[in-house]
Amino acid sequence: MTKPLAGQVALVTGASRGFGFAAAKAMGTAGAHVVAVAKTVGGLEELDDAIKSEGGEAVLVPLDICDDAGLERMCAALHERFGRADIWLHTACHAPPLSPAEHMDAKDLDKTIAVNIRAFQRAIRAIDPLLRLSKTPRAVIASDNRSGQKFFGPYAMSKAAQSAITQAWAAESGQTIKITEFEPAPMPTALRARFFPGEDRTPLANPEDEAKRFLQLATA
Repeated sequence: MTKPLAGQVALVTGASRGFGFAAAKAMGTAGAHVVAVAKTVGGLEELDDAIKSEGGEAVLVPLDICDDAGLERMCAALHERFGRADIWLHTACHAPPLSPAEHMDAKDLDKTIAVNIRAFQRAIRAIDPLLRLSKTPRAVIASDNRSGQKFFGPYAMSKAAQSAITQAWAAESGQTIKITEFEPAPMPTALRARFFPGEDRTPLANPEDEAKRFLQLATA
């Protein structure tokens, strides 16, 4: 079977569940050395089993994306082991409860900014040098445009800021790193369940199908 990502080093932040899990598994099946980063150890172990069952291999990194020093240590270890990163997929995200703009909880707002904006920029700072050591560097950032939708204020603000950072980074990198955003179709994930509890999940997209669509982008 053809392995379009054979030998590639694929770093996935937010790999323990949902789309990140499915995409990491897809890249492992496609031959990549998957470096899976997430806080949830159980989810990472399930991912490891799923990748190995398809003949792939993974490195598990239990890490809070907000841990600046941890990010730096991880990237130093990846440089020592692999010498580079070829693909970075970022899906890590905090989903604050929906609320009117005037009732945003301060702690939830602070965590949303910390995870979705600050930690994202810190991750770019740590991972960019690894990507520049690849012959075919690519970064794909999972997007979700909720601007202007009722009760999505904190989340929409953070994802818009993330998109602005991504687009600036892409413009600054020129052709050095291929940087794109990818917006999956609505899926029955834990993140979506926080926003839409009790919805009929039947018409939602399968994460594995969205992972295949992502893989087409990653191998284009």
